[in-house]
Amino acid sequence: MHLPIDGTSRIAPVLPGIRLRPEREAMVPVEGGHIYVRVNGDLDNGRPPIVMAHGGPGSSHWYFLNATALADDRAVILYDQLDSGRSENPNDPANWRVERFVDELEAIRAHFGIARWHMLGTSWGGTIALEYGARRPDGLAGLILQSPLVSTAIWLRDANRLKDAMPPAIRDLLYRCDTPGAADEADCDAATEAFYRRHIQLCDPAPEIAAYRAALPRSFNAAIYNHMWGRAEFTASGTLSDYDGTPLLTRLDGKRTLFLTGEADEAIPETVAAFARMAGADFAVIPDAAHFAMNDNPSPYLAILRPWLLRQDT
Repeated sequence: MHLPIDGTSRIAPVLPGIRLRPEREAMVPVEGGHIYVRVNGDLDNGRPPIVMAHGGPGSSHWYFLNATALADDRAVILYDQLDSGRSENPNDPANWRVERFVDELEAIRAHFGIARWHMLGTSWGGTIALEYGARRPDGLAGLILQSPLVSTAIWLRDANRLKDAMPPAIRDLLYRCDTPGAADEADCDAATEAFYRRHIQLCDPAPEIAAYRAALPRSFNAAIYNHMWGRAEFTASGTLSDYDGTPLLTRLDGKRTLFLTGEADEAIPETVAAFARMAGADFAVIPDAAHFAMNDNPSPYLAILRPWLLRQDT
């Protein structure tokens, strides 16, 4: 899950080799409409490309832009889910189903004729990655779940733990804000932002990435977020409110799976490490990063990702 956050005190880095402009673009047909896909790097260089699924539901691909620095090694595929970013926006809740979002991946793979690839999903995109990996598709070389939503009950348990650690006035306000009308809306927004600055996004995006985000038709779609999740990261009232993907963890190919989370992430490291153990998978923490880890601290993120992908290539 993601909401955009502005006004933090630090500016995120931009990696050498980042490619703001795509080298290929496509509008790929999926159930319900067409989704935007961009590619950097050579799809035919012999190394499996990597596709990345953004969070939300309703966010967009902008915060993966630093990952295009990988394009010298392998193709990097970024896309927007239906009703997000540059994708079509039918805005029909009938499309907002977990399995339909998972099916978008195979539509992308078929469109570009990719035999084998790696898949990374973050937050809600981690749910998509979990569901996709549990299908055991033949073409999946490696699976990365960064800060994934695996179980809503566990997510909310951890969110309450993090809320309890906030300053008392903010903590108490956050709990009141869970009841509609119990607190002033502006006060709730300010308290929510304080939580987000601590656990969602530590750094503002760099100016060039912020400009890219601003040029998107939709960098965040509140309608789908509210329908599937709820008012805020720690309040689940939507269709994902009873989601439990923990039985899927043992269906993953653990030897080809990596779990990641940020050091200050709302997906707290000990919980994500427990998911990795259940899956028999690798686990790593990105230092000095929260939920938007690729934005907050991309260099150590890719320092973990590059060698791990190379080990899974063969």
